[in-house]
Amino acid sequence: MIRAEAADLPDDGAPKTPDRLRRRASRLLSQLTARSDRLINEGLAQADARKWHYAVLASLQEYGPGSQAELSSRSGIYRSDMVGVLNELTERHLVERTPDPTDRRRNIITLSPQGRRHLRHLDNLLDTLHDDLLAPLTPAERTQLVQLLTRLLDHHTGAA
Repeated sequence: MIRAEAADLPDDGAPKTPDRLRRRASRLLSQLTARSDRLINEGLAQADARKWHYAVLASLQEYGPGSQAELSSRSGIYRSDMVGVLNELTERHLVERTPDPTDRRRNIITLSPQGRRHLRHLDNLLDTLHDDLLAPLTPAERTQLVQLLTRLLDHHTGAA
């Protein structure tokens, strides 16, 4: 139990968080996000990976090779952080950097065969971690939750 959870429990173990806080979607999302981040980060760390590694590998798998700027845009990773992420992935032979034939000032990043295998491993790991996170929900509820969260995010980011 984390400190914040302990603060919500009086001596008798009953929740003491005010009901009006327990009804706020923003608070629930924030608390669940913190737990989700911890679960995912710890799980990926056991595979010597980080969530940004997964984001780049998944982007390359789905959309194909791209420049650092394109990968930044696709994955939501700041351009200034992308170089470090790509350095880590390149050192592990998960991606390959080659000069862009049309513009020698930039590189094209490609998923390597080893990167494809590693991505499959991370997909399986994340499936297990998400099963843990969403354990109380039925498969239909999990699908509905993802649809609702996607709709909310699309609305607030203008992606709809």
